[in-house]
Order: sequence, then structure tokens, then C-alpha cells
Amino acid sequence: MDLEPWSVPEVLRPLYESSTLLAQKTTMAALRHLRQISQEVSQPNVTSWGRRPAALRALSQRLSKGFNEAVNGFADEGWSLLESDGIDDVTVLVNSSPTKTMGVNFSYDNGFPSMSNAVLCAKASMLLQNVPPAILLRFLREHRSEWADSGIDAYAASAVKAGPCSLQVSRNFGGQLILPLAHTIENEEFMEIIKLENMGYREGMLMPSDVFLLQLCSGVDENVVGTSAELIFAPIDASFSDDAPIIPSGFRIIPLDSGMDASSPNRTLDLASALEVGPAGNRTSENVASMARQYVRSIIASVQRVALALSPSHSGSHPGLWPPNGTPEAHTLARWICESYRCYLGVKLFENEGSDSILKTLWHHSDALMCCSLKALPVFTFANQAGLDMLETTLVALQDITLEKIFDDNGRKTLCSEFPQIMQQGFMCLQGGICLSSMGRQVSYERAVAWKVLNEEESAHCICFMFINWSFV
Repeated sequence: MDLEPWSVPEVLRPLYESSTLLAQKTTMAALRHLRQISQEVSQPNVTSWGRRPAALRALSQRLSKGFNEAVNGFADEGWSLLESDGIDDVTVLVNSSPTKTMGVNFSYDNGFPSMSNAVLCAKASMLLQNVPPAILLRFLREHRSEWADSGIDAYAASAVKAGPCSLQVSRNFGGQLILPLAHTIENEEFMEIIKLENMGYREGMLMPSDVFLLQLCSGVDENVVGTSAELIFAPIDASFSDDAPIIPSGFRIIPLDSGMDASSPNRTLDLASALEVGPAGNRTSENVASMARQYVRSIIASVQRVALALSPSHSGSHPGLWPPNGTPEAHTLARWICESYRCYLGVKLFENEGSDSILKTLWHHSDALMCCSLKALPVFTFANQAGLDMLETTLVALQDITLEKIFDDNGRKTLCSEFPQIMQQGFMCLQGGICLSSMGRQVSYERAVAWKVLNEEESAHCICFMFINWSFV
């Protein structure tokens, strides 16, 4: 295959020149697809959440296909390069016949044709140092407000739906709600609906309008071997008919192995692509292109800032806590947690506390462990891998979650009544119940233990919670 390597940034050319990399990517994708189908057939007891009906499978393929074609930007697929604004960090292309290549059909139920059937793509690439792709992707998925512009999301949604009607963007934005659709049995890929509440007002309507995004996420599992991790999304209508246009945007994060650059084996390449429909109504193609360039540049700055915070070498708000190797601060905290548990409950937290690194044992423990501060409104400061999985968050974003947020009403009442016991007696035990992840998903646990963590001076440093035998409901 001629993948036109001359047309992509130099650092990307090995990915477009190598038939081995192409073969690996397509073969692994095909094998995962076949494995998913075989397990669905051979395991009839698998719940619907672990199945992907043909309709959802077709949607994921449409998302991936549109995103791949936009990132590649091949001339024989209808893409042509627009003139640069003098700064070469963002490439802007336009496709005047997306119906033929991307399967995009701009027709509307109200009978009004769209002003144009062209699709504009703005894309950029960047090198990020020492950032695990799965952790970066998880942060981008869970914390959209850290990098996305709500006004652009609203404009994109109006462009693919409203035709001659336009959406008036409001600055009183609501929250983000993730509605799961399905995932593959082995969790290497999943689909969901992102509901952005109260994003704007449509002309002639007084009620605020919600915006919906169809999202495909792959590569979140750090243990899955693959060539890239992707977060792809497209605005959709709430009714979402089968022939609705899908205009995808997103990120592709590609680990560059040591064979490409032996001097920096841990570099991660991030590809961002933003797609807009245009021109529409009172906007010219130049205005849309300028807006797209500015938006992608703002995303680049945001992702670079996030990547710096997520880097294990960054000594920011969570110094020394980055697992699994950690620093002296991390090992000290792990030791305090175990010693305080043994002090207050009279037994060891781990049977093999002395045989290996305590931090490593704590980090890989199956029960969810998390520490919270002793402030008036306690917030989480550290969690092991199970704790992060249970809360569906990262170490950086963990510190934005308050203790009371993860409990339901009954849990909060129990916590308020029993919390003084932790400070007086040193520990408390909670019966099984339900708590909530940062994404709003219900988590059940068999029982929970909380204890006061003492430092070297035997002063209270934090409170540690352990949720035993937890699972998503």
C-alpha cells in the first residue's frame, strides 16, 4: 500500500513506510474482532453490557473509518490542502465530496438542505515525553473540560443537525454525563454516549439544549498490547437515525518504540484531529478554518499541560507518589499505612509485608485502598491501582474528588455519624453497601475499613479507606 509517507510529519513516516507495522495493526484488530465474536457465541450467559450488537459494531466502524480518512488526508479520497496561515503546526484540509468517501450524507428531516456538504479537517501531531498512553487517554476521556471547548462542541452539533438553523452558544454550561453502550468482553474497546448538559439554546427555544456525542475508546487497559490508543467522538442527535452524519474528531496516541528512536524509547506521539462541517449559513470557509486552527492549537497547549502533570518525573501536586517504583515519599506513605493498620486493628494488612516492596504490594493489591486528607471537606490524595479503577480516575484527577462524593445518601449518613470514631478510636468498619465512581457508576462492596494513618511523630497524617471485594453494579 502506498500510504504517501512524504505527506506526514517526519517523525510519523516510519508508521506510513513500514509494511510490518501496517500488517501488525490490521492483523491484531482482526484477531480481536474475531475473538470478540467467538466469545459472544460461545458464552451465551455474557450480559448485554459485554456484547456488541451488529448496529453498534457498524457505528464503531463508521467512527474509525471517518477518523482514519481524516487523519490520513489522502488526495484520492477527496482531501485537498488549504493554504497555511503561516504557522505550520496545524494542517487544514477540506473534502468536498464526503458522501463518496466518508459516507457522510447531509440531509435533514425538515426538508431544508445544508448550505454545503464539505467537511473541513484540522489536525496536528506532537511529541510527549514519558507519558503512559493508557493514563493519558483515561484522563482525556474523564476530564473533557480540561481540554475541550464547550462552544465548539455545541457548534459542531448544530452543524451536523440543524441545517439552516443555528445554535446560539450559552456560557452557562452544565455537567458531563457518560452513558455506557457496550464494550468488548476483554475491555480493550468500548462505546458510550457523552451527554453535555445545558450547552446552549436553539433559535426560537427558551429551554437549554443538551449536546450528545457518540464516543469510541480503545487502549485504556494498560495490559493490552496494541499499536495505538484512541479516543474518537462525533456529535449526534438525541434521536440518532441510522443515516445521520458522523463527523468524527479525536486523539490517537502512538507509542514510538526503541526501534524508531533508541535515544528516547518512552516518547509518545499524540495525534489530534478536529472536524467541522462548513461553510454553514453566516460563516465563510475562511472563518471556519481559522476557528479550527485556533481550537486545535488550544487543544495542543492543554494536552501538553496535562501530559506534564501526568509525567512520573513531574514534581507537582503529588510528588513522589507515582507508582509502581515510587520515590522515598511514596514508600514512606505505604509504610505508614501498613504500620497504622497493624497498630489499630492488631493484624497485618499484607501477609508478605517484609518480603517485597510494601509500595509495590499495596499498589497491586486487589482491594481498593485510598487515602483522604483531614480537612473540613476531605479530598482524596492517593489510591492504589484498584482504588483508581474503582473511582474511574487517575492520580492527578483523584485530588478533585471529595470523600462525600463517592457515597450514596445512606453511606454519607453512616460516614457522618461514624467518622468521629476514626479520630478517637483510630479505625471503623463499614458494612457492605453502594458507593459511586467519579463517572457516577454504582460500585458495590462487601465491607470497608477506615483507619487513621500516623506519621513518624505519631500525628494523624490522613485517613485510609479499604473497600473489600468491590465490583461495578
